[in-house]
Amino acid sequence: MTVLSQRALNRATLERQLLLERSAVSAFDVIERLAGLQAQDPDPPHIGLWSRLRSFTPADLISLLESRKVVRATLYRGTQHLVSSSDYLWLQPLLQPVQLRVQKGGFGKATAGLDLSALAKAARDFIGDRTVSRPELGQELVRQFPGRDAVALARTVQYLLPIIHPPPDGTWRRHGPTPFTMAPSWLGRSLATSPSPQTLIRRYLAAFGPATVADVQAWSGLTRLREVVDGMRSSLVAFGNDLYDVPDGPRPDPDTPAPVRFLAPLDNVVLSYADRSRLMTDSQRKHVGVEAVVTVDGFVRGLWALKRDVLSVRLFSGLSKADKTSVLAEASGLLAFAEAGHDNVQLSLLE
Repeated sequence: MTVLSQRALNRATLERQLLLERSAVSAFDVIERLAGLQAQDPDPPHIGLWSRLRSFTPADLISLLESRKVVRATLYRGTQHLVSSSDYLWLQPLLQPVQLRVQKGGFGKATAGLDLSALAKAARDFIGDRTVSRPELGQELVRQFPGRDAVALARTVQYLLPIIHPPPDGTWRRHGPTPFTMAPSWLGRSLATSPSPQTLIRRYLAAFGPATVADVQAWSGLTRLREVVDGMRSSLVAFGNDLYDVPDGPRPDPDTPAPVRFLAPLDNVVLSYADRSRLMTDSQRKHVGVEAVVTVDGFVRGLWALKRDVLSVRLFSGLSKADKTSVLAEASGLLAFAEAGHDNVQLSLLE
């Protein structure tokens, strides 16, 4: 059985993630191709699209949100993501067990002894066909369930019901109360009744593969997928180290050049593997969390942050003159996209 090298896995991942070369496709096509973008905060999806597309502006994503082609909602790993509306309709019911597990872990104490079915009904009745803010929902739920924490009740509802956060939520540099609306009302369509985990696995492998069952589970938050994958073996390609892939998944030459990229904070390509060695070392992984990463030759080489129009880049090790020039050029592009000037870049080594 063929064993794929680290560089082979790296280049396959970058190709599927549109990180070997910026693409001419639309923002919508990227969101569907990647099965969604991490959207815990409003700005990262915009940066994720900028890093993958030849031409992208925040207005492009605003248009998709306002036309309801793309939605922001709680999905993979119980965190906020942007997905196409058609994907949301089957992903939400498939990932519902993940939401319930996350609710229990995050707000189980705050809702102990509470009838969650009654809470969900109260929230559904209050929202109806409207859009309400999270604080408004929390206040109403406290009125019906006195003595509870309003924030915990409102956040719990995100895990119990198919809630979408419509625009202006999710738009560039937007901060404020989170709006809640019911997905069937917003989309005018019903959720899938029998979503397929096989579809989820194929979509993941197409966007992130080759990968292991543990990788799929780390990305989605679902568990017990080994039996599902075992039943799909005849339609998948198997490699050594327990890796699987879709038959038509691109696997470029490991020596394919990879340009410098500033990945978005919490970019799924960084988070979506149990084994992240295709992108970073174990020692680097300890630093990679909320902070965004810089890749050089396809691998993580540092962290970046944009604050007060200054782009700081903290490197794990020094760069060659050519790589430093490439990092500064890409940094200037990011500053221009963020309308933060062109020359406010600070390079330093991590202590």
